Amino acid sequence: MSESLCIQRHLRHIVILCSACLVACSPAPDTPATGQFASGSPELEQLERTGTAAPAAAAEKAKALYENAPQGSFGALDILSVRGGLLAEARDDAALADVVTRLENWPNPQLTETARATVSFLRARQLWAANNLREAELLMDGIDKQQLSNAPPSLRMRFLRALGRLKDGSGRIEDAISLQLQALALAEQSGQRWLQALCRGELAQAYLHAQQPDRALSMVDEATRLAEQDRDAITLLRVYTLRGIVYAQLEKPEESLRSAEAAIRYAREANSPRDLALSLANLADNYLRKADFAHALTLSEEALPLARQAKDRTGELVALTNIGLAKISLGQIAEGKRFVEQAMVMDKQGGGVSSVGDTLNELGIYLERAGDAAGAIEAYHAYRQISDEDLQQEDRKAILEAQERFDSERRAKEIELLNRDNGIAAEQLRRGNLQMRLWALLAGCFVVSGILLALLYQRVRKTNAALATSNEQLKIQSEIDPLTGLANRRHFQLAIKRLADDGKLRGTVFLIDIDHFKRINDRFGHAAGDAVLVDVSHRLREAVRADDLVVRWGGEEFLIVVESRSAETVQALAQRLLDMIGKPPVSYAGQAITVTASIGFASFPIAPHDLAVNWERAINLVDTVMYMAKAHGRNRAYGIDQLDVQDESALDELAQGMDAAWREGRVGLRALQGPQTEVLT
Repeated sequence: MSESLCIQRHLRHIVILCSACLVACSPAPDTPATGQFASGSPELEQLERTGTAAPAAAAEKAKALYENAPQGSFGALDILSVRGGLLAEARDDAALADVVTRLENWPNPQLTETARATVSFLRARQLWAANNLREAELLMDGIDKQQLSNAPPSLRMRFLRALGRLKDGSGRIEDAISLQLQALALAEQSGQRWLQALCRGELAQAYLHAQQPDRALSMVDEATRLAEQDRDAITLLRVYTLRGIVYAQLEKPEESLRSAEAAIRYAREANSPRDLALSLANLADNYLRKADFAHALTLSEEALPLARQAKDRTGELVALTNIGLAKISLGQIAEGKRFVEQAMVMDKQGGGVSSVGDTLNELGIYLERAGDAAGAIEAYHAYRQISDEDLQQEDRKAILEAQERFDSERRAKEIELLNRDNGIAAEQLRRGNLQMRLWALLAGCFVVSGILLALLYQRVRKTNAALATSNEQLKIQSEIDPLTGLANRRHFQLAIKRLADDGKLRGTVFLIDIDHFKRINDRFGHAAGDAVLVDVSHRLREAVRADDLVVRWGGEEFLIVVESRSAETVQALAQRLLDMIGKPPVSYAGQAITVTASIGFASFPIAPHDLAVNWERAINLVDTVMYMAKAHGRNRAYGIDQLDVQDESALDELAQGMDAAWREGRVGLRALQGPQTEVLT
């Protein structure tokens, strides 16, 4: 699996490995909420350290501890929270429901708020164990902070660490670091080295995501030092797992490999099949990156039965995927595909739509390297469909947010007008009283009334004009990509009507995808990736005319629509796009970043039969030839000269096997090569 995808998949593994120690340093049963950070019983601490290796068995031991604890005490509540977390990990929903019921009916009124916060925390852990991280984060965000303000440090520690990791996983890095620094402060108060080590390891990963590599290295090295002093196998396993991920991201493969090998040693020492499966999968990832596919296959095949034995669904998915990718790389393409497809079926059943898309993209890359261009195109196409669905969801969310902003502004204006109306009504009432007293001033009052009404009318007109302007601005903002300043898909869907008045597109479509964009992000950081997107968008705009439509299609993809259909003009523009994207390198923070692109293009109606198609079908067709350009080496453009089809159903059938149809002569393609550049590895 790719480095970026591995980090996403292993985030939950790290959560699993660390979840038991969320409840560390709990005070004794009757310690006041405001007292010192004290450790719980040795038995409870042991469950915290090792319980995730066998969560069901550990949950039973926690149950016995609970039955011997003073009922209603914080000690009993603390044990229940440990037991609940283990039951969530063991997927024992029935037993977890019993724990939640006990907490909801907590007998000690002084701990009622704490018990309620614990209920929300455990329900979030249940969602987390089911890989529903977004819903878990929302539930954690919804916990009333007042419920935690007087809680013992151990409960605050659980909350801070858990929410910090969720924020890190969802990309809210600043929030994650703030929460994890607070957790580290509590860990240092506890005096427990293993907790300090884990907090520092998690902070290292957050600093890495925040593009602060020096701090990430410092944190992970200190975490390793503390773990080595503690000498607990599970703690060492967790820290070396985190260390391996950090060093892999910092492109230090040898240290990453040594860390992964150390994690395996400690997993064997701890006699934890679940942890050993994860560690083997991590090591397999290292060997996939080193192109040692035979070794990666051996490790993955060892990890698979261990993950199944431990009922670790995520570990099983990683092992299946790695087996498939290794087999593809070793020339066993059909068999390798079956393993990857099995993993994707499992992932879909678990609701992991986004991770299925990542796997499809990675499958396309490995098939491309193995020479299976047709299979790579098919995988890329499936990946595109999932990506389009995600983008449509984002579009719907953005529309709702824009509408909410408009509605809020309108409500504010309406309240302002209502207040003014009330003021005018009050003024009219006072005027009526004066009329009864001062009939002589009646004429003057009518004049004042007329002035007030005139002023009100003018203000209403101005307010309506302001609302109309605000609405128009929101509409414009909703059609512009905020990073690049280019049009987005919503604008495209409106603008395309001028080129497709009858529903059929007339013009030429170019679809541009930046090559190896994830590698750019991984090597130079996401800020550099954003700089590349901005620079490329400027180059695209410079390459075309002012009235041509340039759209950020999504992620690292751009779409251009021009009215010209002249073969010579279209080919010249495609070559110009390749050349302008590829030269010179993008400059960012003193670094020269090599950028190339794969481009697909076609003119509509399609020669030689002048087949007219709607814009959706046109883009799908161009998307297919763009992925052919990727599958055949990248840094090139493929354009459709002609298609031997006369109706849209035949076109759809041909598009499914475009690569084969090209080789059979049923499709005419032009192939253009981009500028010679240093290949990004």
